[in-house]
Amino acid sequence: MFGMLKPCSHGAEKYGIDPAQWRAHMCGLCLGLRDGQGQLARTATNTDAIVLSVLTEAQLAEPMRRTTAGRCALRGMQRAEVAAADSPGVLLASTASLLLGSAKIRDHVEDRDGSLLTRRPMAKVSTRWANGARSQAERIGLDVEPLVAAISSQSELERHASKGSMSLDALTVPTQICAAEFFAHTAVLAGQPDNVDPMRAAGKHFGRIAHLADAVEDFDDDLAHGRFNPLAATGTTLPEAYDLLRQSDSELRRAVATAQLADVPTVRWILLDPLASLLRRLGTGVGLPIVHACNTTRSDGAVHAERRSTRRRDHPHGPFRPPHRRPGLGESLALILGNYCTGYALCADHRNPCTGEQKPAWWKENCANCCDGCSSCGECCSCCGDGCCCDGCCCDC
Repeated sequence: MFGMLKPCSHGAEKYGIDPAQWRAHMCGLCLGLRDGQGQLARTATNTDAIVLSVLTEAQLAEPMRRTTAGRCALRGMQRAEVAAADSPGVLLASTASLLLGSAKIRDHVEDRDGSLLTRRPMAKVSTRWANGARSQAERIGLDVEPLVAAISSQSELERHASKGSMSLDALTVPTQICAAEFFAHTAVLAGQPDNVDPMRAAGKHFGRIAHLADAVEDFDDDLAHGRFNPLAATGTTLPEAYDLLRQSDSELRRAVATAQLADVPTVRWILLDPLASLLRRLGTGVGLPIVHACNTTRSDGAVHAERRSTRRRDHPHGPFRPPHRRPGLGESLALILGNYCTGYALCADHRNPCTGEQKPAWWKENCANCCDGCSSCGECCSCCGDGCCCDGCCCDC
């Protein structure tokens, strides 16, 4: 199972959601892959593809049909109610998983990873999964040929980029196209034509985030092993890549906010909160000082002064540039959709140790606490600066 979206069960409790919903969609996808392509295909289960099933259900007036799954070792040999393997949302998620899994295996074959004896079997699996994706896409009325062509063009784009004749935006186009069409088709399956354009826009930026996040996380390892990396090939620094990630995250949230969803809390928990956590983790890894939300209570001049004073001028990829911050409507939508601890909006009901300000209870009722989006207590404590930590900030997410 792979992917960048990893919802936290604590977030489900905060929204009053049963954490088993995530398992219901994940197990439904796993069983859908098994039913369509056999046991081996279950290894293609992708947590990012699960969001397609979630988004489809979130646009429906009624939840998708559930079935009782048999005992599974990953569930402690317990039975569970899971999304039906033949439901449209699960079929869409399994189509995406097979297509992406096929591309990933083919990349390993082309990069000559593994032994010579394993490459031919891997190539056969890649072809079988790609054909399986086509077959399942036909069942839900999705034309995957443009997506297959986009994925196939990635290698050619990377060859051009290696010669210094390709921009970073152009490199991420295939991923953007695929994610955009998959997201848009959730609205088609849900019978919500007005949501097609917002979902397509959200998918476009989701694809960009996925591509850039992978490039940032693999940057050092790719350079060490002489592998292609989009940032190195286009001369993009890590802080610049992080700025692009922040911009796409903001645009994705704006697009989701304009869509008509019947189940907003679940989308926040499974899609938006994990993205906030991902960006926070990447920002820490890049070496950027993450300005805590409490800094938005001060004047913009004071905030920028603090950012300037905390820049890491010795960073190997260049001086720190403040992450992109959209005022006005962007702040409002980020607050509505739960962009926690990223500098967009106040988020905690506590006495701020940085300013001494007491936050009103309203913020807690609407935004929980500043642990949202944090991957550890230590990370959360560092967000206030000077090693201080807010009351109730820590959790074991």
